[in-house]
Amino acid sequence: MAEQIIAALEKIVGANQVLRGDRAKPYLTEWRRAFQPVALAVVRPGNTGEVAALVQSCADFDCAVVAQSGNTGLVGGSAASDARRHVIVNLERMDRVREIDADNATMTVEAGCTLADAQQAAADAGLYFPLTLASRDRCRIGGNLATNAGGLNVVRYGNTRDLVLGLEVVLADGRVWHNLSGLRKDNSGFDLNDLFVGSEGALGVVTAAVFKLYDPVVQQVTALFALDAPEQAVALQRRLIAASGHNLTGCELMSRQAVSLACTHIEGCHEPFEVDHDWYLLVDLASSAQGHWLHEVMAQVVEHARRDGLLSDVVIAHDDERAAALWHLRESLPPAQVAEGASIKHDISLPISKLPMFLARALPAVREALPGVRPCPFGHVGDGNLHFNLSKPAGADDETFLAQSETAHTVVHDIVAEMGGSIAAEHGIGRLKVEALSRYKQPVERDMMRAIKAALDPDNRLNPGVIVD
Repeated sequence: MAEQIIAALEKIVGANQVLRGDRAKPYLTEWRRAFQPVALAVVRPGNTGEVAALVQSCADFDCAVVAQSGNTGLVGGSAASDARRHVIVNLERMDRVREIDADNATMTVEAGCTLADAQQAAADAGLYFPLTLASRDRCRIGGNLATNAGGLNVVRYGNTRDLVLGLEVVLADGRVWHNLSGLRKDNSGFDLNDLFVGSEGALGVVTAAVFKLYDPVVQQVTALFALDAPEQAVALQRRLIAASGHNLTGCELMSRQAVSLACTHIEGCHEPFEVDHDWYLLVDLASSAQGHWLHEVMAQVVEHARRDGLLSDVVIAHDDERAAALWHLRESLPPAQVAEGASIKHDISLPISKLPMFLARALPAVREALPGVRPCPFGHVGDGNLHFNLSKPAGADDETFLAQSETAHTVVHDIVAEMGGSIAAEHGIGRLKVEALSRYKQPVERDMMRAIKAALDPDNRLNPGVIVD
């Protein structure tokens, strides 16, 4: 039977695009090494018609389709798990920017396009695509859509969902939903775009999207604040939003431990101040309006913050090189943790006002539960999303530390749930958090999710095991 399936797949995309054995290995490597993916084959279609034919063929042979784009996900969302009936449909060949409509300020781009290439295409057209992640050179649009990625500009431009005006989706039965009109207003029924964004390939295979574009940034000022407490970060971000007329684009909280690891392990990262501080807040003010008034805004906010005791020190970048160095420090935090050894990761969100209370509760709680642990919280304070990561105790064995993951997750997620937050802010649920979702989601919410899954994928052929059990 396996050879019959392979022959059918090869007939659709060609033998060179059906990968098995050593050729498939790069697509069977999970980013965090939390899963050991296996699949019958990895198939690389070149267009939407081929994706539709593949989905239909897999249905004919009772196979499941696991959609994959950049394979940089952090929750096992594309980690296929059945060597007999899981077929990975990798979309990296579908990497075209189909259209840029300058007058409508939109861009139609395929799911296999890297985020960096999409950004560059918009820039070449004299426009700006604001979605940005540290992994922009590797991650692809399909994954950004599948997880509703947030990123570094979310406080001003929103999550991926907020940038989407339309989608092209292959459904579980092989039909294609074409909705690439680029309309900004369409109340002719349920909002199906929102249904598929963030669905992690469990409801359909997204093959293309229409995104909003913006005028390019012509003035920008970057600053790094040294703080004594997270409460100061919350107060500063409110002041910056108000003073700039909602032109705060980036607002990133970093703990002392996280910054220390970056400066230790990552080339080009340096201590930003002569004296160490407990917390840092990295911010960008940016606007497409001509002038240099944002520099004046930043200076005024700094002056008033000093007066009110909201900061200990500050570095303001007066040129692009200095600004890039400050952002390099922030973007180096994840690889620095990898270099340090094992870490237990949490991707949580709370109302911004509750972040200081969460940290006040969670930091002592994890230190009590895991003696010697080194918390490395950092993240997007502008939208309430923290990566509450825990590095192993100095000198500890990786495997021994990771064996305590369930304890750590329970401690952190229980606090998040008690405070009305979410255990999955921007990385998704994938396969990693399905069991946790059943614990923290309301039963009625889980029932609605199952009903939607059953309606769009009644035979559970699309990424089975993801999100919905």
